[in-house]
Amino acid sequence: MSTDCERAADYGRCMELRRIHHVAIIAADYRRSKVFYTEVLGLRVLAEHYRAERDSYKLDLALPDGSQLELFSFPDPPARPTRPEARGLRHLAFAVPDVVAALAELRARGVPTEEVRIDEYTGKRFGFFADPDGLPLELYEE
Repeated sequence: MSTDCERAADYGRCMELRRIHHVAIIAADYRRSKVFYTEVLGLRVLAEHYRAERDSYKLDLALPDGSQLELFSFPDPPARPTRPEARGLRHLAFAVPDVVAALAELRARGVPTEEVRIDEYTGKRFGFFADPDGLPLELYEE
């Protein structure tokens, strides 16, 4: 016997995706990336685990809205190309109240940033920078 949610037309309604819970990032240098995400970006540590059988760390970080980043380390992870643009995750964007001020704070902390741009469709300001492994990160003004 099938339920309403087993019909193809009902999939989206029954699944009820609400928000992104977390994004997972693999770091080449775990300690350097931990400092970047906690001390430079100010994310709060929820939990940190060392998994000896994998020689790997897993760090759970929280943003104020409850969304999370998972920071992983693995021995000798291969580099992922970001330029030219490759398939997969293009960038990770964070909402901020003032893009100009946020980018200035990053530059004051020694993080290179691109210039502020204007979204041609929304008129909102945004700017890019990168994490220690070169993952493109964006600040997008609310």
